[in-house]
Amino acid sequence: MPRNLYVTLPVKNLDRSVDFFEALGFSFNPQFTSENGAALVINDNTSVMLVAEAFFSTLSKVPITDPRKATEALFSLSLDSRAEVDDLVRKAIAAGATEGHAPEDLGFMYSWAFVDLDGHQWGVFSMAAAPAG
Repeated sequence: MPRNLYVTLPVKNLDRSVDFFEALGFSFNPQFTSENGAALVINDNTSVMLVAEAFFSTLSKVPITDPRKATEALFSLSLDSRAEVDDLVRKAIAAGATEGHAPEDLGFMYSWAFVDLDGHQWGVFSMAAAPAG
């Protein structure tokens, strides 16, 4: 089995978080979804577990941080084009997110960010195609 990374995020209201990410066009794996958590599908090999805070607190011996007051992590999501980046961030904001930072075009990379309903910071970016050589 290849090495993978599994991320688990605490959320205040699981149903609200599921609705938010579905509004962005994401799906959830029903095999790994219950009243305690839901597996947000990023692609065929990557998921993020969204877990209700009450259950999450049983998984760790330290308190849950408030991501609006302290940065726990930054999550970056690559997409194929600038248009897809803009579309996803606009959907996020329409679904209740706030803008994390304004769109940024560095030439080789375009990015924009949003902060989800629980304060988690999501950077969305696309890389320019490598010049034909």
